[in-house]
Amino acid sequence: MPVTRDQDDVSRAIIQLIKDGNLESVRKVIRELEPREVAAQYKRLPRKRHTTFLEVLDKDHLVKMLGFLPKNEQLRVLDLVGPIRSTELLEEMKSDDLSHLLSELSDKQVEKLIAELRQEQKKNILQRRKYPKDSAGRIMTTRYVWVHQSYTVEKTIEKLKHYESFAHYLNYVYIINDEKQLVGVLSYRDLLLAKEDCIVTEIMETGLAKVYDTTDQGEVAKMIGRFDFVSLPVVNKENILVGIIRTDEVLDLVVREANKDIEMLFASGKSIDFKTKPLVAAYRRLPWLILLLFIGLISGSIISKFEETLEAVVALAFFMPMIAGMTGNTGTQSLAVVVRGLVSEDLNMKTALQLVLRELIVGIILGVVCGAVISVIAYVWQGSFTLGLVVGSSLVATLIIGTIAGTTIPLILNKFKVDPAVASGPLITTVNDILSLLIYFGIATMFISKLM
Repeated sequence: MPVTRDQDDVSRAIIQLIKDGNLESVRKVIRELEPREVAAQYKRLPRKRHTTFLEVLDKDHLVKMLGFLPKNEQLRVLDLVGPIRSTELLEEMKSDDLSHLLSELSDKQVEKLIAELRQEQKKNILQRRKYPKDSAGRIMTTRYVWVHQSYTVEKTIEKLKHYESFAHYLNYVYIINDEKQLVGVLSYRDLLLAKEDCIVTEIMETGLAKVYDTTDQGEVAKMIGRFDFVSLPVVNKENILVGIIRTDEVLDLVVREANKDIEMLFASGKSIDFKTKPLVAAYRRLPWLILLLFIGLISGSIISKFEETLEAVVALAFFMPMIAGMTGNTGTQSLAVVVRGLVSEDLNMKTALQLVLRELIVGIILGVVCGAVISVIAYVWQGSFTLGLVVGSSLVATLIIGTIAGTTIPLILNKFKVDPAVASGPLITTVNDILSLLIYFGIATMFISKLM
């Protein structure tokens, strides 16, 4: 049955083939799809067809597909395929994916899920769970090769040949001493180019980058990005080598962190998708919205304080939504810049001040340009030069303040070790609404005699 790569056509074809019992054709269709597309098709299928779809997938396709499914769906897949296949899948999953999958489960649930795993792998999983939730220890792998500092190049190469199953991890060879402490690292290339009778300590690098097993995962991502390494060794506080972290594992971590930050920026805090139940989605959004509701009442009280000004010059009301909206937009833009920068940059007092100064200049430029434009529009529309001056100067001041607020709030939260993404877009917008109204009506009141 001919199938195009249009996702809707593929979905219809797979459903029909399953109904017809033509599972071999389903396999052929799946072989033409990328893992992301396989996961998309699984999610598109009616739930009653999931079991049959999973039976068709081989182990390789299943493992790759799992990486593109949310955690709750991954657990459901493992339940549907049964204990034997789920054990095979868990054994093939990357260490960071497995760690992420098990992170929210209780010890009892984890023990049940990994009951049939090889004893060594089970031990590694339970050992990793002892580390703090967002630490390097949770995402490291123990599939690496080390050699003693007394080894020759020839002996090292012989050892590597016995670990062909570790080929994916053989970018570096780690050198340890009698106490199993990390003393150096040797690239596979340098090893192959060295003389066979050479001792590894003569050619190893000693000024190596490493992370501790308790290091925050965000710091690990920054280090790998800064040094452009394929992997990083992980040591404990005694400098004993306990694992390595590969770049591909960190990339998955960065994607998850970025998604989490985006959710936090928009005040949902947890993932909400098309399949989230209405009550669950509402529950996740309500806390922020109720908080913002009460903060928003302050805006109403500000307007009531300037009731006389508004009654005297009704035209002021025409520009209120624009002033508040523009201020909120610039604040949110600055917030996005800062949150993104905090993920990829090492922040210190100097860089923070440079960032604030840059955003101040940006705010001034934006304010002057937008203020001039709105001044002309207000003058032409209402025929009042003073009104144009009030609206324009208010916009200049509020855009500058909105930009600075969107920059400084996440920096302050970061300083106090609070995730800056919690300085969500709606919160910045609401705070800037209050500030913009105070400035707007304050300036209008100063010129009230010339506005009337």
